[in-house]
Amino acid sequence: MDALCRGDPRPRGRRGEPPGASDSGPGGSPLPWARFSAWLECVCVVTFDLELGQAMERETAHYFGYVYFRQVKDSSMKRGYFQKSLVLVSRLPYVNLFQSLLQLIAPEYFDKLEPCLEAVCNEIDQWPPPVPGRTLNLPVMGIVIQVRIPSRVDKPGSSPLKQFNQENLLPAPLVLPSVHELDLFRCFQPVLIHIQMLWELMLLGEPLVVMAPSPTVASEMVLALTSCLTPLKYCCDYRPYFTIHDSEFKEYTTRTQAPPNIVVGVTNPFFIKTLQHWPHLLRIGELKMSGDLPKQVKVKKLTKLKTLDTKPGRVYTSYKTFLHKDKTLIKRLLKGIQRKRPSEVQSALLRRHLLELTQSFIIPLEHYIASLMPLQKAITPWKNPPQIRPFRQEDFMKTLEHAGPQLTCVLRGDWLGLYRRFFRSPNFDGWYRQRHKEMTQKLEALHLEAICEANIVAWMKDKSEVEIVDLVLKLREKLVRARCHHLTVKEETLQRVGLYIETIIGSLPEDLQTVLHHH
Repeated sequence: MDALCRGDPRPRGRRGEPPGASDSGPGGSPLPWARFSAWLECVCVVTFDLELGQAMERETAHYFGYVYFRQVKDSSMKRGYFQKSLVLVSRLPYVNLFQSLLQLIAPEYFDKLEPCLEAVCNEIDQWPPPVPGRTLNLPVMGIVIQVRIPSRVDKPGSSPLKQFNQENLLPAPLVLPSVHELDLFRCFQPVLIHIQMLWELMLLGEPLVVMAPSPTVASEMVLALTSCLTPLKYCCDYRPYFTIHDSEFKEYTTRTQAPPNIVVGVTNPFFIKTLQHWPHLLRIGELKMSGDLPKQVKVKKLTKLKTLDTKPGRVYTSYKTFLHKDKTLIKRLLKGIQRKRPSEVQSALLRRHLLELTQSFIIPLEHYIASLMPLQKAITPWKNPPQIRPFRQEDFMKTLEHAGPQLTCVLRGDWLGLYRRFFRSPNFDGWYRQRHKEMTQKLEALHLEAICEANIVAWMKDKSEVEIVDLVLKLREKLVRARCHHLTVKEETLQRVGLYIETIIGSLPEDLQTVLHHH
């Protein structure tokens, strides 16, 4: 395997900035490959080895690999084919952007080889950093790709990128409506009748095998499945394309322990036998836009699964859904197929349905966890902030009668059973940890504001030097945490706390002032 990338360690941006956004050398000029590293880790040329399979040393962090595969007949090779791939490796999950980039550069690479790649990498090194919320023009090989970088503050289901500033761009740019959103309808059409079941399996973090005819189809289905919980973050592991050469192969195929909470995409029929103990298997064929929903879509029990006997368009599981199917959605999409409605419109309908379903499930949880936050009047300047009350599952369940998902969702079924199962999933754990962290930071911010409003001189009057020094150290620690964690506190508030610290230190004897200034 040949890799074309920077030789220096990966530069990191400041917290809250994309990598490379603040990487500069003397005089403010960018470090070599700093801008490149904001988009890509490296570009690899991989020649297929029959004995080794694919092999790369990777860090413990996860990367996304975007692949353009070429196979050419060659009688001198063992299998009669020369096989080589061009791979873009990145930490960014921008599948549409990097696949489009590969479609541009890979044919040129296979025609002109390394000099072409070097030129492309130098162009990428001139790209602006992928700052969330910004619309960017990215020139490469005489074409400008126009993209908008998604942001956490984007409204779920908001309209795609509108073309802008094109009057000054010649030739007209290649506009990507989204850098990361897949054509959901095209991905899910073979199993559309079971979209409700698949959503529940993803929500609960269930182990799932996706058996597909090609790496592309497998990858797209896995990415579509993991994205269908938006705005809830899918907190389990997933492998869009998994092979027998992957390092976790033995772990995933062992029958001595339960399968991990992961979705894997595979193409080798050998996996049907080795992963027979997994609870759910989804078999799909080539993704096509047909004039009707597939008739062969069925749910089969795993006990009926025989080696190599699976048929495309089937779900093999003994799972029983908690909620009923939404027949209205299926009818709307079916009518769209019959009327030859554009795939992007069908995808928008499907994405909106999944978004509303997830929001109906999450809103009661959000309301309950918000009620665990201490009242603002309980926050006093000279005491530690009060604790967030614990999440009690039974207390939450009692709220569902009057404030449950039935208020916003027409689907009926065992919502309580679904919540109880969700509480045991990694997705609940990830959601709760993130919300608890955000609430803790909010308490810290409110506490700093309370300190700014307090009369610090009056507080110091009857305090010993030990108590005053202890306050200085605690306030300093709070300031450091506020800046490191980017708490939502006004800069004015932080400056006032800093001024308070200096005022307190100034009131102490000189020897203590010296110690604290050097602490």
